Amino acid sequence: MTILITGGTGLVGSRLLPRLVEAGWDCRALIRTGKDAPAGVTRVEGDILDRDSLASAMEGVSAIVHLAAVLRTPDPDDIWRVNVEGTRNLIDAARAHAPEARFIMASTGLVYRDDLEHPALESDSAEADRPYPASKLQAETELRQSGLNWSILRLAFVYGDDDGHLQSAPGLLGGWNWHPALRMSLIHHRDIATAVELALTGAFDGHIVNIGDESPTSIYEIAQVVGAPYESSSEPLTNPWMGQMDVAFARSRGFQAKVPTVYRAAREGVL
Repeated sequence: MTILITGGTGLVGSRLLPRLVEAGWDCRALIRTGKDAPAGVTRVEGDILDRDSLASAMEGVSAIVHLAAVLRTPDPDDIWRVNVEGTRNLIDAARAHAPEARFIMASTGLVYRDDLEHPALESDSAEADRPYPASKLQAETELRQSGLNWSILRLAFVYGDDDGHLQSAPGLLGGWNWHPALRMSLIHHRDIATAVELALTGAFDGHIVNIGDESPTSIYEIAQVVGAPYESSSEPLTNPWMGQMDVAFARSRGFQAKVPTVYRAAREGVL
């Protein structure tokens, strides 16, 4: 079974690929000019924005794991171009050259409304207006309407393996004036691999699936864990469920986090 991975040199992909290789998967990565693939991964030069480069990448693949995306950039048009047009190109190539392949796409929990009455469920309204989540929501729609065998993994806040993402959270969220008592769903890179491997078996076929750990963690606690300052507050929470995702459906399909809490990650030295 050959898997094509996009975004293999990014924050998530560079940590996922070695785990898939170690688990015995035959991995092929779509890599732009000038970048190398991790050990044990077949490199195919190309770009999701270059439609002509995708045909050979698709040859003989049984599954596609689509991670390539732009998250933060001063040019919102670049976010839309990569996340939507790039996904559309990949879908078209899959339909033309690998129509039976399982297409797994990483998305984000940021697509949910801030004012939900409970932790976000996959069936809840998604009405994102910020550039990144809005682009991912549109990419989800493109995939769901593609006619391919799809699954969409809405990832919680990604961290771990010295990626610096959790360490940057207090500064980033403080700049957005998020209340220190707000609790966020998190997901360690180890468990992105857990979820992707499960998706490759078909457990999530035809579904949007929330992927997060077992214990949403307050911003105050995150700041303590990473040793960063964060302004305290006793003001009431306006949207107390913002940032939290319900992962019961993933568990019902066999997902179980190997790094269930950020405190476990800290104890094991894998933040």
